[in-house]
Amino acid sequence: MNNSCRAPLPARLTVAGLVLLLAMPIVITLIYSLSAQWGAHILPSGFTLDWYLNLWSDSRFLAAFGRSLLVCLAALLFSLLLILPTLFVVFYYFPRLKGVMNMVILLPFAVPPVVSSVGLLQLYAGGPLPLVGGPWILIFCYFTISLPFMYRALANNLEAIKLPDLMDAAHLLGAGTTRAFLQLVLPNIRNGLLAALFLSFSFLFGEFVFANMLVGTRFETLQVYLYSQRTNSGHFTSAMVMSYFLFIGLATWFALRLQKRSA
Repeated sequence: MNNSCRAPLPARLTVAGLVLLLAMPIVITLIYSLSAQWGAHILPSGFTLDWYLNLWSDSRFLAAFGRSLLVCLAALLFSLLLILPTLFVVFYYFPRLKGVMNMVILLPFAVPPVVSSVGLLQLYAGGPLPLVGGPWILIFCYFTISLPFMYRALANNLEAIKLPDLMDAAHLLGAGTTRAFLQLVLPNIRNGLLAALFLSFSFLFGEFVFANMLVGTRFETLQVYLYSQRTNSGHFTSAMVMSYFLFIGLATWFALRLQKRSA
């Protein structure tokens, strides 16, 4: 075996130390969620699955979990249906608008979430379109949050595949614009699309500020439920955090599997 490409010991120790540093809070939270009691001693007195059983038998938790899924998936679907055709039109027909799009797409990050929430409360708390307290205002709000993630990932992919050249080649072979978009463009940007969707999903699923201020307990999402349980048992909240982490980890693993199959 040729060991000339092996990393030196300091580099391996650096990587191992970084992995240990990142994994330690997760491991400790996992142990705490499985411990029966963990107080004055350095190790827990015993292990149990009761905290997880209590969590997943709680109808309030399951309802909050389902609401979070519903709002995130609806916002991502709305974002996808809007941003994908818009990007195609801009990159193929109006490439001079790329600079304008780059500035406009960053506007959701220019305003702090607390300020945006107060503005949305003033705008939609009453009047002809009262949306505060229901899922629709969260869906529209999450839609704007996910746009930068969706736009940047898809824009990079469209730049990489040289969209104008690809479309011109398809037209020369007799394919229409719609057929070329569906059969050539979409398969070539599939990896970027999956990355954008799952990155946005993981971010939106853990969003708290907008959910707490705009809907609160009237349409309780997972993060609002977690916040409401902060004064209860730490074992119970740790089990909830680990369940959330496991769900996001499984979603990420599934996305990576899809990317490998489509590569």
